[in-house]
Amino acid sequence: MELWFKDLIIFECFMLNSNEINIIDLPKSMRAIVLVKPNDELTLSEVQIPLPIRGEQELLVKVEYVGLNPIDAELVKTGFCDWQYPHTIGFDAVGTVVEAKKGLFPNVGDRVMWHANIEKQGILSDYATVPNFAVSVVPNNISGSDAATLPCSGMAALIAMKKLQVTQGEVIFIDAGASSVGQFAIQFAKSLGADVFTTAAKRNHKLVKQLGADFVFDSQDDKLHQKISSEIGPEGFDAVLDSLGGEFTARNIELMRFCGRIACLKPLPFLEPALMFRKAPNIGIISLAGAWLSNSLCAQQKMGFMSNELLDAVAKNSVHTPEVTLVNFSAKDVSYALHTQINGGFTGKQVIKVG
Repeated sequence: MELWFKDLIIFECFMLNSNEINIIDLPKSMRAIVLVKPNDELTLSEVQIPLPIRGEQELLVKVEYVGLNPIDAELVKTGFCDWQYPHTIGFDAVGTVVEAKKGLFPNVGDRVMWHANIEKQGILSDYATVPNFAVSVVPNNISGSDAATLPCSGMAALIAMKKLQVTQGEVIFIDAGASSVGQFAIQFAKSLGADVFTTAAKRNHKLVKQLGADFVFDSQDDKLHQKISSEIGPEGFDAVLDSLGGEFTARNIELMRFCGRIACLKPLPFLEPALMFRKAPNIGIISLAGAWLSNSLCAQQKMGFMSNELLDAVAKNSVHTPEVTLVNFSAKDVSYALHTQINGGFTGKQVIKVG
């Protein structure tokens, strides 16, 4: 009995010391890739900054992977009204919790994934803080790099399906099917029983068909509109996921049936009144940033629920993540990757390896 008690004391002391190591051994500064000021050249800088201070209901996470999105490149060019510079970029992260309030879930040692608050500093750094309710625990059978493809692209596609209310037997058009959002959307739409039309570069036709697309059109075809119209007929699409925006939004509405549904990832362009009256579209806007900008705790928690849904689907192999291209953690390499985001011509997802 005395030996058991002695062992218990040793175990408790070890746990106490381990917890202290999690705090004491943390560095006082960390690497970060920052935007000194918005610029068209997408120039970034690598700096040393203090570790962020964790709030009462926040986790301190050792960042391991950061997924890049087109919005990252756009905001490096234009900036954002609420940012202070230099600003650490990045929204989609996967990492391991290294510090948390006792009893808070997730806790130290858990690997988590999340989409960051646009109003605050980004997460392209060695460490980041995040509210505990905004993260999801990553299952052991999903790699960190694959998980990093999910937050922005996966949630955008999932929200689109919910907004479009796609049902069995409906016909949906998903523009840019080989994009990361498009790949997820094709799989979600097929799981709902829809017939899927999409566009892609010829080199990606096999990929989107493997994901479930029923009809694929060459996105570079000069007669694309006419060919889609000929295939779908006068009735038009029940639903459209409009990921390109601009002039493509009007084209996509033209391809819809009367009172069809369209979910837009980009801000709405000017739309001719005649087109609006003729088609009477039900338009939905997708904005992950809105959950933070509206200060809606409910919306922020729903993002966490959707992340869980995505991770569960990937863990069960019912949803496949895009192919990952790893990017080095350096200002030069990240800047080059952002140029690729804008210029296009690549398939899959660029993910920065931080840890």
